[in-house]
Amino acid sequence: MLWKIIGIVAVVWIALAIIGALIKGLFPILMISLVVFGLYLVYKAVSGSNKSPMSKL
Repeated sequence: MLWKIIGIVAVVWIALAIIGALIKGLFPILMISLVVFGLYLVYKAVSGSNKSPMSKL
């Protein structure tokens, strides 16, 4: 029973380590993509194009 608990704790620990490394590695990419998307939305708002389907309502 003790080895089963130790095994479960070890598996959870390894899973959290892998998830943490993925988040740490992908966080800069996420931030850059959010900035680019925000700049795109600002550009579309400033450019004044009326090509969106919502403008026809």
